[in-house]
Amino acid sequence: MSPRSNSFPVPRSGRLAGSPAVRRDGKWYLVVGSGSVIATDPAFTGELDRFAALMAAADQSVAVLRTAQGDPPASRSRGRR
Repeated sequence: MSPRSNSFPVPRSGRLAGSPAVRRDGKWYLVVGSGSVIATDPAFTGELDRFAALMAAADQSVAVLRTAQGDPPASRSRGRR
């Protein structure tokens, strides 16, 4: 993670909020139908790390709120963004 990131971990893999940015094996890739390219710019990948950490924190906050409200497990499934 970048030095500016918060204490929430960046997911090791997965697509970032429905964007073409995908994290695999600790590296960011931009993926489109015709292929993919690795993102190597430290400022750009740092921002991707920061955004992914913020998304993870938001997902965790929503899960806590849903648990506190007593929502059934089916409603706690993560939706697509």
